[in-house]
Amino acid sequence: MCGILGVASNAGVVDMPVVDRMRDAMRHRGPDCGGSWASEDRRVVLAHRRLAIIDPSAAGRQPMEDASGECCITFNGAIYNFRELRVTLEALGFPFGSASDTEVLLNAYRAWGLDCLSKLNGMFAFGLYDTKRRTVFLARDRAGEKPLFYRHTKDTLVFASELKALMEDPSCPRTLDADAMALYLAYGYVPGERCILKGICKLRQGHAALFDTARGTLKLWRYWQLPDVAPVREHTSEDELVEKLEGLLLDSVRRQLVADVPVGILLSGGIDSSLVTAMAARVSSGPVRTFTISFPGHQRHDESAHARLVARHFHTEHTELAAEAATVNLLPQLARQYDEPLADSSMVAMYLVSRLIREYATVALGGDGGDELFAGYFHYNWIQRQALARALLPEWLRRMVSTAAAELVPVGSRGRNYLMGLAGDINRSIAHANLFFDSGTRRRLLHPGWVAHLRTAVIPEEYKARLCRDHGTALQRATAVDFTTYLADDILVKVDRASMLTSLEARAPWLDYRIVEMAFGCVPDTLRAARGQRKILPRRLAARVLPAGLDLDRKQGFALPLRSWFKGDWGRYIEGVLSEADTGLFSRAAVRRLLAAQRHGLANEQRLFALTMFELWRREYKVSV
Repeated sequence: MCGILGVASNAGVVDMPVVDRMRDAMRHRGPDCGGSWASEDRRVVLAHRRLAIIDPSAAGRQPMEDASGECCITFNGAIYNFRELRVTLEALGFPFGSASDTEVLLNAYRAWGLDCLSKLNGMFAFGLYDTKRRTVFLARDRAGEKPLFYRHTKDTLVFASELKALMEDPSCPRTLDADAMALYLAYGYVPGERCILKGICKLRQGHAALFDTARGTLKLWRYWQLPDVAPVREHTSEDELVEKLEGLLLDSVRRQLVADVPVGILLSGGIDSSLVTAMAARVSSGPVRTFTISFPGHQRHDESAHARLVARHFHTEHTELAAEAATVNLLPQLARQYDEPLADSSMVAMYLVSRLIREYATVALGGDGGDELFAGYFHYNWIQRQALARALLPEWLRRMVSTAAAELVPVGSRGRNYLMGLAGDINRSIAHANLFFDSGTRRRLLHPGWVAHLRTAVIPEEYKARLCRDHGTALQRATAVDFTTYLADDILVKVDRASMLTSLEARAPWLDYRIVEMAFGCVPDTLRAARGQRKILPRRLAARVLPAGLDLDRKQGFALPLRSWFKGDWGRYIEGVLSEADTGLFSRAAVRRLLAAQRHGLANEQRLFALTMFELWRREYKVSV
């Protein structure tokens, strides 16, 4: 895991001191060493901060040139099938001077060009300069585990793992993007290619780009996408699918345990991380190390007992950390680390467990991805009920209920989003799942000057509805859109930034593309979510391999007891931050109403957390409104 950076321009020589500052803004991503490479004409510069995982010797340092000197790469991530690829490339005559997966990636490009992406099993973001073609090749992994921000002007491309690196460039704009702001208020993250700052983009999951340094042009394309909806396959039995999932997960864990540094597992006690632990115990040559977070006094959020049960069953070396409400003091630090504001309060727990693991290991495997692949969230059953309601209720009645809910039901009331999503087609329901601020609430929340921006900005609910497929069941549409939005731009961002702040490489065995393609291409709804159940196929596997006393029906993960904490230091801190927020953006009266509703029992703690993280982010980066 590393931090990457590149500048390519046909306008003149690249400013190396600026590049050095940009690179070292990501020192946490790569504390082991930093390096830079420049083309002969000094118009292309690649830079790198290294966290040594595979081949920690000097031979594995980056930026790395291939043996011919024709290509140079800066790479972040891990190629899990690098050993097999190396055998193939050696048979083709390519030499190797290191044991690193970086050199395998370089030679894969030399052998197969842009098509090398189809050969890779891993998580990655990279920039590769081809000196003969004078092109910069960018790519991001299929799920979007590794980040890549970029800024393209008429003659220059700048890219980096984190936005803070780009902001070290004095020419980088610090102006809020209205579309991104609207999306953040709606969903608590900025999805897709948009960025919270105007003029900057993110390379999307499963996408690549090619920058022609001579012409200054940038071409983007999608090299991978989710398979089409799962067909009904009567000849494939449930037992066969369970066995296939078990085999793929076992192989994925086996590959991802490969490292030249100590490896641990983030064990929440839920199905996904527990299954990863079970597979690791099978293939590991020594005792598996597991780590978890507990929340003393908050039984509904504390899964440490379940994690201990799994750890004892598989004889792991288990370590537990208690999280306390005092962690509110971490919020300014996390606001800076996350580059864009993020409303997922579990970032605190993720950071704490990452910091704990880093004392013992440099790599950690987690359970991320299982919920999106196999329908583990509560809202999937909610959306299936919405589909049923559409079949039973006429459109005029659903539209009337939706309008009444938006106008009469207070924000923070349970079921409000469900009722607002009844109008229109099922894609509208999907777009309203887990909505923070709906369109009317956004207008009331923002300063009148910003309400005018909203009139010309993207409408988040319509944006997300358009991302939904126009075919397939409600569940198939919902899980697919969550894979391309919530997973990529919330969950994986949370994990990457929190773990990287501690210089820990986090890996996600569930996101092996073979498991992803199986989940979306082979598994029917009846083995994902049905009859009020969720994540049915993994539960079948769990019943086979996990300890008999483990509760397989709960759903929690590393979630904070935010509602309880809000009554103490967290509430006072959040109220203090919002009382000093820039009145040119948020209406002070609207914020006071949210706070008052929270004190009177409505559930607005996540909305208030979202506004707090935005305000802390704005202060940290001095972004004007």
